[in-house]
Amino acid sequence: MLKLYRALSKVSQPVLKAWLKRRLKRNKEDEQRLPERMGQASIARPDGRLIWLHAASVGEAQSILILVKYLKAKFNDAHFLITTGTVTSSQLMMKRLPEWAIHQYYPLDIPVWVNAFLDHWHPDLAIWTESELWPNMLTSVGERNIPTALVNARISSNSYKKWSLFPATIQKLFGIFDMILAQTEDDARMIRNLGARKVIVTDSLKYCAESLFVDANEFNRFSSALASRIGWLFASTHHGEEDMAFNIHMSMKEKYPNLLTVIAPRHPDRRDDIIKAAEQKSLNIHVRSESPEPPAPDTDIYLVNTLGELGLFYKLCGIACIGRSFSLDGGGGHNPIEAIQLGCVTLHGPNVQNFTRVYRDMDVNGVSIPCKDKNELQSSLETLMEQPEKIFALQDAGAAFISEKSGIIDLIMDELEPLFIQAGLNCPPLLPNSAVRSAECV
Repeated sequence: MLKLYRALSKVSQPVLKAWLKRRLKRNKEDEQRLPERMGQASIARPDGRLIWLHAASVGEAQSILILVKYLKAKFNDAHFLITTGTVTSSQLMMKRLPEWAIHQYYPLDIPVWVNAFLDHWHPDLAIWTESELWPNMLTSVGERNIPTALVNARISSNSYKKWSLFPATIQKLFGIFDMILAQTEDDARMIRNLGARKVIVTDSLKYCAESLFVDANEFNRFSSALASRIGWLFASTHHGEEDMAFNIHMSMKEKYPNLLTVIAPRHPDRRDDIIKAAEQKSLNIHVRSESPEPPAPDTDIYLVNTLGELGLFYKLCGIACIGRSFSLDGGGGHNPIEAIQLGCVTLHGPNVQNFTRVYRDMDVNGVSIPCKDKNELQSSLETLMEQPEKIFALQDAGAAFISEKSGIIDLIMDELEPLFIQAGLNCPPLLPNSAVRSAECV
């Protein structure tokens, strides 16, 4: 299977170039940096040790920032390359990466592009996050004997079943990692069953991620404007969840005339469909990208279709249902930790299989409120709005929960120590003409 994949990918270059151009027309690629997706670096490699960290999406990129800072504190002379694969994650990195770190787009998995990337950057250590398994890149990393770790690793039941159909392939890919740090015992069990060698459970790195950005000026401006209103946020929504929010709003508006429902879709490009659906229900909708002003007194729905502002609305609303837990695509859930870090009470639906352990731990510790359907979600919202003491209790529980989990980053750094030694990061870099390194650094 791996040989077939590699053979097909070698002749797929024209097809993927055309695919990139189509994505560019839909604003899903960065025109100025498109060559990076083909392995062509836009920045020179700095001299000295280089640690490469890869995060596929916005959520993974957010959580990897804390690891970058800990690594910099430990290896001050090292350089850091961060790769991500989406425009939104790139925009996040541009805003939040320290000036001493380099961001590049991850190349598509074509052998010539992969090798161009590795030839240029020549990383001393590679750290990937969660569940990114690109065969050509992994194979090339293995052939170059680059020490490699997969951190915050997770695998869904569906992915496990699919990979089980190709046992030799997945065993070879997992075997390239010198170390895998899994989020849960279930993840570790499935990964071991697929042939991985050194698998250690460390819990989720997301617990240690920095809080989402909150613009203090905007927070103060909105707090004043919304002082007389009660509201809630449906965060990172997918298809079907906006309609649920509309119906809940209409049901509750008679009881709470000053109710405001804030919706932050996971994919802002769904804006027109959401606006149309709200207008069909005769709801007054304010679109933030069209006007940055706070909602008017008669605004029913405030649509946050901008990037990088979810933290602001978590903090403003104080109550949030986390999206893709009720969605029509089967769900999976999104990261609830970001909301709790900002003192926001969280609710969620039944379909949270992508964060099973996180939600289970939160529910058991009284940090979040599980809801099986629309009626339970509405009932829970009404209870919170009528009994503020419940909000305070949930906020206190959330703060204690996050504090208890804050040591996970130290555990991850401790487990990675053998890999640091293997990569020679504790030693001075080799001089250009040097052929040997001291014995303790080998």
